[in-house]
Amino acid sequence: MNKIINILFALLALSNFAMAADGPRRDAVVRAVEKVMPAVVNIRTETVMEIRDPFSEVFRDFWNPYRSQPRQDVRESLGSGVIIDPEGYLLTNDHVVRRATRILVRLSDGRELEAERVAHNQRADLALLRLLAKPGTQFKTVSFARDDDLLMGETVLALGNPFGLGGSVSRGILSSKARRTPKADTTLDITNWLQTDAAINPGNSGGPLVNLDGQLIGINVAIYRQGQGIGFAIPIKRVNEALGEFFTPEYLRGLWLGARVRLDGDRLRLATVEPNSPADTAGLSAGDTVLEVNGKEVAGFVDWAKAITGDKKNTAEIRIFRGGRPRKLEVTMQPEEKVFNTKLIEQRLGLTVRPLSRAVAEQSGLSFFGGYLISSVEADGPADLAGLESGGVIREVNGLTPPNVVAFARMIRGLKRDEAVRLSVVWEVRRGTFLQRRSGMATLKAR
Repeated sequence: MNKIINILFALLALSNFAMAADGPRRDAVVRAVEKVMPAVVNIRTETVMEIRDPFSEVFRDFWNPYRSQPRQDVRESLGSGVIIDPEGYLLTNDHVVRRATRILVRLSDGRELEAERVAHNQRADLALLRLLAKPGTQFKTVSFARDDDLLMGETVLALGNPFGLGGSVSRGILSSKARRTPKADTTLDITNWLQTDAAINPGNSGGPLVNLDGQLIGINVAIYRQGQGIGFAIPIKRVNEALGEFFTPEYLRGLWLGARVRLDGDRLRLATVEPNSPADTAGLSAGDTVLEVNGKEVAGFVDWAKAITGDKKNTAEIRIFRGGRPRKLEVTMQPEEKVFNTKLIEQRLGLTVRPLSRAVAEQSGLSFFGGYLISSVEADGPADLAGLESGGVIREVNGLTPPNVVAFARMIRGLKRDEAVRLSVVWEVRRGTFLQRRSGMATLKAR
């Protein structure tokens, strides 16, 4: 009998302990915070700004080489971030680290490490950083929610590590989903963001917005100063799109695959496949679940990037799951410069261009550089019919400035036949000692 009583007392003690451990205080909010906070970091940046002395140019010829070096001013900014991969890749806002000459990251356990910026998307205001740690160091990470797993009115938590003082949490609801799907290559703004009444405090920009399952649903980006209790976050769908752009053979090795991936819970899926791309030719389709690449299991963006670009070959064997069964497909990637080049631009628009570097500008007698110099115009081609002539400089294509010929050609390749393309063009004419510059817009129809 005593033995039975002792057992009952032991069970009661265990029950009381369980109630204390999982009692009313340790609710879903507390559990979500405990799950995510180890992945939340503080980011401190240093930006070296050179201070120009108005008298510097005047005295330069007289005092060199004894003239003192230009003075420098070190400016700091603070923000937060969240680790998304055990190897130390983390996300933050691009505006937090833009123009930074040094990035310091303080982890939740107090350690401070330097980080490097791996990639950024200014339009989405997202930057990917990598912690500079000893090889083999593993970090706590946040898990991703599904793109469409957002509930209006559900409880959400805005986490951060402002000023390096430790974790910060604010609680609210998801007040509004993104109100409008952003147009391609446009800057995200309020209409594209998630809205919450969870306070996004100063220094929390770049930190995670999570649901009660501790899953990332957005990256904190801003507060609306004209209103009270209105904060915004970049939706997980846009985060996925940006990461899909960063971790591609095109971005990492200049190889054209024509497919982007996204995280769908704990699965990696193909988000998009370009028509007539190597991925399309190999039989890959949007929605395919990626299981292996070159015999290696892939469970996230970093795994995918390592596997697809790890060896020096241009071919990859991708094992996917589609229609209830696995399949193996082989894709042969192509160097981008062989596909997206000036020849493609000439074929579609009837003009030949070359990047206007400083050296090309000097050779051409132009007082500026940047953009694309029109070298020749095909008779009766789209450019000729639009009134373009050689010597003009293309500064923008459909309102955007392509950073290189590959990007220029990519924009042109995506046009349908007879689709209009607007070019911002600058002409410069010298008449004796006078320099005349004029600009205008030309509308062409792609062929």
